[in-house]
Amino acid sequence: MMTARSIQRSSIETARLRLRPTSAIDATRAFEIQSDWAVTRMLSNASYPPDESDIRDWFSSHGREWAEGSAYRFAIEQEERMIGIVDVDGITGSEGSLGYWLERQAWGKGYAFEAARALIGFAFQVVGLSRLESGHASDNPASGRVLTKLGFRQASYRELFSRARRETIVQCCYMLER
Repeated sequence: MMTARSIQRSSIETARLRLRPTSAIDATRAFEIQSDWAVTRMLSNASYPPDESDIRDWFSSHGREWAEGSAYRFAIEQEERMIGIVDVDGITGSEGSLGYWLERQAWGKGYAFEAARALIGFAFQVVGLSRLESGHASDNPASGRVLTKLGFRQASYRELFSRARRETIVQCCYMLER
């Protein structure tokens, strides 16, 4: 397994997308995307309406997280426009958590699958993880279909507080082994 500091910040190219390590300049575009309730209501840790300074603070921590090996976050670009984020975070030992969110206009086009598939390859082959977890709000079956197509298996359900909705939701939890 490679050490965190030896993993260079570089982009990943897919057939239609470019995944590039996030930077502070992405915060403005993320704020725009999260200003759409349809997007943000599906995120457990985002607030709605979004708080621009919270988003800036979050993006400013990404370089440190990468260097520590605790998270690897990528902006998803389609034709040089950022359409979302895909990341693996919560890394402890050989396990991490896969997450993704995309602007509404990018839904239903296979971009979440394409970006997440590339990131899974990075997490397993480059980072050296052996297991990923992920999840989605129970009222977001489209995300469940993406995870299933990626090879994740549904493992459990849990109650989780959604900052955006300001209520407890049911999250469907999934696992993927290398």
